Amino acid sequence: MRTKILQQLLDALKKTLPEGSVYSDSDFLAPYSADEAPDLSASPDIVVKARDTQAVSDTLRLCSQFKVPVTTRGTGTGVTGGSVAIRGGVVLTCEGMNRILEIDRENMTCTVEPGVITGNLQRAVLEHGLMYPPDPSSLESCSIGGNVAVGAGGPRAVKYGTTRSYVLGLEFVLPDGTVMNSGGKFIKDATGYSLTGILIGSEGTLAVITKIILKLLPAPRHTLDLLVPFDSIREALDTVQGIIAGGVIPAALEFMEEDALILVGKLQGVDLPFPGAKAHLLIQLDGNSEDDIARDIQLLMAHIPSDPDRIIVAESPQQQERIWKARRSIREAITRESPVFLAEDTVVPRASIPEFLVELKQGFAERGLRSVIFGHAGDGNVHVDVLRDAMNEDAWKKICIEIKNLIYHTAVSYGGTISGEHGIGYLKKDYLPITADPAKIELYRRIKHAFDPENILNPDKIFNTPHT
Repeated sequence: MRTKILQQLLDALKKTLPEGSVYSDSDFLAPYSADEAPDLSASPDIVVKARDTQAVSDTLRLCSQFKVPVTTRGTGTGVTGGSVAIRGGVVLTCEGMNRILEIDRENMTCTVEPGVITGNLQRAVLEHGLMYPPDPSSLESCSIGGNVAVGAGGPRAVKYGTTRSYVLGLEFVLPDGTVMNSGGKFIKDATGYSLTGILIGSEGTLAVITKIILKLLPAPRHTLDLLVPFDSIREALDTVQGIIAGGVIPAALEFMEEDALILVGKLQGVDLPFPGAKAHLLIQLDGNSEDDIARDIQLLMAHIPSDPDRIIVAESPQQQERIWKARRSIREAITRESPVFLAEDTVVPRASIPEFLVELKQGFAERGLRSVIFGHAGDGNVHVDVLRDAMNEDAWKKICIEIKNLIYHTAVSYGGTISGEHGIGYLKKDYLPITADPAKIELYRRIKHAFDPENILNPDKIFNTPHT
């Protein structure tokens, strides 16, 4: 422990919270010193494993009393450093608050704790004939609380929207320990400011979310996936425009460029389908009848220039899993190839993706850098990963600044912004002024101060905040 204040806080936490909730041994702290942000770590001084709302409230009340920073954490799958305790202090992990409290079939809602794994929730509600659509690529390991914290998306956002579209209500705890509720099991709410809306995407800087009410939909009875090869990225992305303009809104519309396909094939030790293709589109259709699917396929094929015999159609769950495995394995394949890399998730208007990618690829090539680009073609969210490879650390740190500026300024020049679903966290905060003017950032700071006047909740995330 670094200071007398931290020791006093540790004693108070151990006295107040249930036994087995508070840890300060270095061996226990180590796993909580990083998330999946490449090359970023900072050890907390204390870890609190919250089991319920009362534990969260007591922890925040004591941390506020001692003015010690608190970083809330779920399962640590974020890639922008949002759950890294940059200033030390307390990591408050909600991974143990992982109960599905209710599935309400009549109101088509569910109430969950923040530590519920997204994939587990999807399977649980499906047993009731219901669907929770948001599907981030880390759905088997990420938590609903983390999804809400960054406003996570996923492939199905093109048709169904992001996490933000499904949060109806929240229970949350303010930094002083006060427990509040907003929203509920209803769609319309014109009662005052939307505290729910403010907290979604706030990245743990305003309050700690302890319960979440989510909207559910009837599960479609039929789904079908298609894997379509193209001779160029532009041809693939032009096809995306044609598909949507032609009246088909797929459940998912993903693109993978050749560099991504090569790395995934290397990871899996197999040749992927259509190895000579410069790009693939992965298209998912869903509906309540086979006729619905057949009608969409007919409309779809009118806009796909590929030879129908070269298109893979997957109807069974096993076939669908095989073709989705490549898409979900891209980040793992990049990590295997280059453990340190720059991972960005910019978003641009859908029609601007081809020009955006061409400009970025040219900029990377001029600097001798390898890149892997893939993403959600249907909603304009582009994942841009630049590999460090064998570059030395000093050169890499220097060029990262240049590359981030290139990516972000280019995205904004096409009418986009610097993050579509990963959030700002710590790694992007210095670049927020590229897309938010000083007046907007000052408004962010005023909102932060209203919720967290002592600045103890996840300081130095999203934008720079003064030390207290």
